[in-house]
Amino acid sequence: MPVSSVGEIQVWHRRARGKQLAIWFGWLCGVALFMFCWNIISEKTTWFFVFDAPRIVGDISSRMFPPRWSYAEKLWLPIWDTMNIATLGTIFSIVMAVPVAFLAARNTTPSAKFVRPVALLIIVSSRSINSLIWALLLVSIVGPGLFAGVIAISLRSIGFVAKLLYEAIEEIDQNQVEAIEATGASRIQVIAFGIVPQIMPAFAGITVFRWDINIRESTVLGLVGAGGIGLQLQASLNVLAWPQVTLILMAILCFVLASELVSARVRKAII
Repeated sequence: MPVSSVGEIQVWHRRARGKQLAIWFGWLCGVALFMFCWNIISEKTTWFFVFDAPRIVGDISSRMFPPRWSYAEKLWLPIWDTMNIATLGTIFSIVMAVPVAFLAARNTTPSAKFVRPVALLIIVSSRSINSLIWALLLVSIVGPGLFAGVIAISLRSIGFVAKLLYEAIEEIDQNQVEAIEATGASRIQVIAFGIVPQIMPAFAGITVFRWDINIRESTVLGLVGAGGIGLQLQASLNVLAWPQVTLILMAILCFVLASELVSARVRKAII
């Protein structure tokens, strides 16, 4: 902590003058950047609609209640479709993500210069594109329906699963691997008996966690035509059937809460 002397009195300072000036300059740059961004946003915002938003919210809210309970019988199949999209998408993503994870991990990749960068590129590409964008592209390619939703969820999940899994592979105990290699085991045997048993708890946790995320993401894929309960939500919004919208939102909330409870129980049982 710097000290300065004023006469015979020593004054303690929390930071040196140069460091304090640098901090103030950093704050000044941050405020200037914020004001610059706010100015751009303000120029492209119609503030009349923003100020009128509370009235619109109140008007829509008054139309949303009470929910149309008779519409509930039409939601069971879409909810079932949504769960199938999330489950099948998770399974397909695991099948594709496991090889990518082994190719991306430093201690299992065949080539750190050529193969590993390609595997990392696959992981980054998958994680960079939102599932809604994947669904929008796939609906244009394979047509609307559940298949587009399943593939969109799987493509989005590859990067998530592969990243966490290859990090788990890199953190294994190498002593166990070396012990199995010392017996003359082949590369496949080393992976099967030295690496896989160590990463299985992490793999199970990652799988359940991703399934839980996919449940939530699959509820909105219907907004772009990829099936599921989101399709019912989009149809109700298009005709301004607000009581139906309320019931659908309540169904989505209950469905997500139930999946969260199931995934929490499974993770607790595994871990």
